Amino acid sequence: MAEPNDFDSPLRAFLEGIRPHLEELRRRLLVAVLALFVATMLAFTVTGQVIEFLAQPVGGREGLQAIEMTENLGVYMRTALTLGAVLAMPVIVYEIVAFVAPGLNPGEKRLLFTALPFIVLSFLAGVAFAYFVMLPVAIPFLLGFGDIPTTPRPRDYMSFILRVMFWIGVAFETPLVIALLARLGIVTPERLQRSWRVAVVVIAVLAAMITPTIDPVNMLIVMGPLLLLYLLSILLARWTYRQRQTPAST
Repeated sequence: MAEPNDFDSPLRAFLEGIRPHLEELRRRLLVAVLALFVATMLAFTVTGQVIEFLAQPVGGREGLQAIEMTENLGVYMRTALTLGAVLAMPVIVYEIVAFVAPGLNPGEKRLLFTALPFIVLSFLAGVAFAYFVMLPVAIPFLLGFGDIPTTPRPRDYMSFILRVMFWIGVAFETPLVIALLARLGIVTPERLQRSWRVAVVVIAVLAAMITPTIDPVNMLIVMGPLLLLYLLSILLARWTYRQRQTPAST
C-alpha cells in the first residue's frame, strides 16, 4: 500500500508547475478589472450625452418616462458600466490574448496579434449596424404596434438598446474569430458547413434572447445578420484553412 507521502511529490510538482500560470492569470485579470474600473469612471462624465444619443429614436431623453425614484440612477449606472466595458475592451482582449500567446508558435502569435485590432473594429461595426440599421426598424414597430400610445421607461428602453447593440457587436466578431480558429486548425470549414442546421437553431435561440419580444419580425431582424455572418464565417474559414495547409504541401 502506498504511503500518503508517495502522492505528495507529484501533487507538489503539479502545483509548482501551474503556480506561475496562476500568478500571471491573476495579474492579467487585475489589469483587466482595473481597466474596466477606470473606463467606467471616465464613462460617467459622458453618460448623459450617451443616453441622449441612444434615446434619439424616441425623441431624446424627453421621450422617456421613469416611474420609480431609483430608475434614473440605475440607468446611468448600467449605461456607464456598459460604455466602460466597450472602452476597456481593447485592454481586456489584449490581456486574454497575451495570456494564451505563450502556448503558440511565432506564426500563430503574429496572426493572433494581427487579428486583435480587427476583432475590436468588428465589434464597433456591429454596434453601429445595430444602432443605425436594426433599431430604426425595430423601435417604431414596437412603439406603434396595436396603435396604443407608448412612452417607454428609461430602464426598459436602455436595457433593450444596450443588449441589442452589445450582442450584435459580439456577433460581428464571429467571422474573424472563426477564421482565426480555422487558421490555427481548431475548426475546419467542412465541419462548419455540416453543422449549418445546428447553427440555425443556435442563432434562433440567440435572436430570441437578444430581442425582448416574441414577435417574429424583430427576431428576423436579428436572425438575418447572424445567418449572413455565419455564412461569412464559413467563407473566411475556408480561405484561412487553405492558407494553413499551403505551407505543408510545399
